[in-house]
Parts: sequence; structure tokens; C-alpha cells
Amino acid sequence: MDWSFQLYSARNFQPWDKVLKLLGDLGYAQVEGYGGVYDDPKAFRAELDKNKLAMPTGHFSIDALETDFDGVRKTADALGIGLLICPYLVAEARPTDAAGWRGFGERLAKVGETAKKAGYGFAWHNHDFEFKALPDGSVPQDLILSSAPDIGWEMDVAWVVRGGGDPLPWIERHGKRIVSVHVKDIAKAGQGLDEDGWSDVGHGTIDWPHLFKTLRAGSDAQYFIMEQDNPNDIERFARRSIEAARAF
Repeated sequence: MDWSFQLYSARNFQPWDKVLKLLGDLGYAQVEGYGGVYDDPKAFRAELDKNKLAMPTGHFSIDALETDFDGVRKTADALGIGLLICPYLVAEARPTDAAGWRGFGERLAKVGETAKKAGYGFAWHNHDFEFKALPDGSVPQDLILSSAPDIGWEMDVAWVVRGGGDPLPWIERHGKRIVSVHVKDIAKAGQGLDEDGWSDVGHGTIDWPHLFKTLRAGSDAQYFIMEQDNPNDIERFARRSIEAARAF
């Protein structure tokens, strides 16, 4: 199993060359990129190669994907990224009704068409807000997926839970859409207070052994990516998480 690591988790633990060496030494085979590592893609690729790491997936903003796809393509090609992922929609840009979310899904569908024609996969990455029911009872994540039927989903399981959702029915309904998974954990009561309530994988409240088996059997996920949004010790988080994951 090739475990991956979302580099956003290490944004506060520079320099990158030391972070990549740590990940390589711990046994990670892949990393997932985000905007903070795209300044000099060729130089970053050299550091990846040095540490025997690949970057098959990367996060790109909706703005970059819609207005500078050529720039996205050049970055992706330099780093070896084959799956482009739109990771977020800022609060002020989020629709407030079902029609708005369907419209956003249609925007993602158009990006997906562009990506497919250029030879890339494309997926949407969730947070918690997509699982908060709208006044009419509809759920944004359902509206996004139905309005963009050909794009993939990078499922962030812990954000589904924080949004009030149960991951298992979502996996059952949309497993064939799930192409990538963020492996993240929520801290137990009274823990993780200085880490935004997150936990090292396998040390929190999410039943990852069961979820992992369910995802392996019932989804098309190719990438399993460790993430912690605000760790206070990157070595501890990276080490304990991969140790736990290997036992799933």
C-alpha cells in the first residue's frame, strides 16, 4: 500500500527539503500538492525525486482551474500530477440555496471536461459545509455530485463527520465516484485542543480500520492521503499516522 501525505499539513514546518526527507524516511511513497509548493515546480520535483516520492495528486483553486488552466497544466506536468483536485470554496463565494449549488456543480463539470480533454483526472474535495442541509432540506454535496456526474470525489472523511454526516451511507451511494480519500482523525474529548480538535490517524474517534475496509471494497479510491490541518508536531503526526494505517 502506497500511503500519501497532504503537504498542507506541514506548511508550518519548513523547509520543504527537510519535510520531504522526513516523509521519505518514514516510508511514505507519495505526497499531495497544494498552492504553497507550486512556486518552483521543477526544483520541488527534484526534491521529490531525491526522496523517492511521487506527487500523483494536487490541489488547485477553482479560480486557477477556470482562468489559468494552462498554468495548472504546466505545474501538474512538472510535478507528475495526474489527478487535479479542487479543494475549497471560500465562505463568501458559497451559494445559499439549491440552485446556487447546482450552478457550482455545473462549473466543476466544465472544469472536469477541460481536464479530461487534456488527459487529467478531476475531483472535488469536501469540507464540512457541503453537508449542512439547506432550508429546503437538500444537501450541497448531493447537489454538486448530481450536477457534475462525471467528476470524481476526494472524500475527506473527518470533514464529513464534522459536517454532521455519516461516511458509510455516502460511500455506499457514491463509492464509484470516490477516487481519493483524506485519511484524517478527530480528537477524543479533551484532546487536541491546540490542534483544532484533530488527532493523529488511528488515535482519535473515527473507526478507521472499518472505514478503510469499506473504502477498499466499495469505492474506486486509488489514493489514501494522511492529513492533519494543524498538527503541533509534524514528525509525531506523520510517524504515528503511517504506523497506525499500516495495521488497518
